[in-house]
Amino acid sequence: MTGGTIFWDVDTQVDFMLPSGCLPVPGAVTILPNLGRLTAAARAAGITIVHTADDHEPHDAEIAADPDFVETFPPHCLRGTSGADRLPETAAAPAAADIPPDGDGVDLAAVSAAPEIVLRKNRFDAFSNPVAAPLLRALAPETVVVYGVALEICDRYAVEGMLALDPRLDIVVVEDAVAALDPVRGAELLADWRRRGVRVLSTDQVLLEIGAGAPT
Repeated sequence: MTGGTIFWDVDTQVDFMLPSGCLPVPGAVTILPNLGRLTAAARAAGITIVHTADDHEPHDAEIAADPDFVETFPPHCLRGTSGADRLPETAAAPAAADIPPDGDGVDLAAVSAAPEIVLRKNRFDAFSNPVAAPLLRALAPETVVVYGVALEICDRYAVEGMLALDPRLDIVVVEDAVAALDPVRGAELLADWRRRGVRVLSTDQVLLEIGAGAPT
C-alpha cells in the first residue's frame, strides 16, 4: 500500500455491532479490537477514513414493520438514537466532515480534504448517496481498505460499487474485521472476490502494509 490508500469503515454502529442492537450481526462484537487497531493505525499514518453510516427515518424505504430481510429490515439506526452511534473503536473524530444522505449542500473539495469523513445513507448501498461516487473520484485512491458490517449486505454493496466505478482499484477486504449475517454466504462472497482480484487480508497484514509495525 502507498500514500494513495484510504480506509472505508462500513456501518460499525451500535444497532449492528452489539447483541443488544436492533439488528445485530452475529459475531460482530468480536471484531471490535481489530476495528480499533485499524482506526488507530489509519490516524497514526495520516490515512483518510471514510465512515459510512446508516442514517434512517421511520418512513425510509428500507424500514418495514414486516421486513423481508432482503430489501427491507426492521427499524434500525434511526436518526438521533443511540443505536445509530458508532462504537468507541470507530467513532469519527470530532472534526470529521459530515455528508447527509441526500448529499445536499456538500462542498466536495472541502470534504475530500478532511482526514475523516462520515458518509450517511438511508439505503444499504453507500453509493445511493449521490456524493459517494464523486467523493471516491476526488479522493483518487490507489487502494481502498474495506471493513465493517454486514459482509454480504453493506460491505458487498461497497465493494461492488467500487469495482463498478474503477475496475483497476486495489480493493482490500479485512477478513478478521468483517462479520456476516450468514457465515456460509460470507465465505462464498470472499472466495468470489478473490477470484475477481480483490485482496482478502488480515488486520495484521494490513497494518504491516501501511507500516504500522509488527502485528500484536
